[in-house]
Amino acid sequence: MVRRLAEEARELRDQHREAVEAIRQERERLRETAEESRIAAEGARHATLEAAQATSEALQATLEHLKVVEDMRRTLREIKDVNKLGSH
Repeated sequence: MVRRLAEEARELRDQHREAVEAIRQERERLRETAEESRIAAEGARHATLEAAQATSEALQATLEHLKVVEDMRRTLREIKDVNKLGSH
């Protein structure tokens, strides 16, 4: 009987040790996953900032082109107005 109780106690200790090890491994896996997620989020943040900067630069270039087009239209209107005055 004492031998059987000792064996059961040993089995319980083994099960407890295995459970503790499984928990430790799961914590480690979660820690690694969290770090990978943090790194991925940081990369995504940088990519978002770069995309926003590129969009800003593209919009600025578009605005400059629109200003040039508007200047050309204004010049063409002035030329047309001068030609109208000169033909009368």
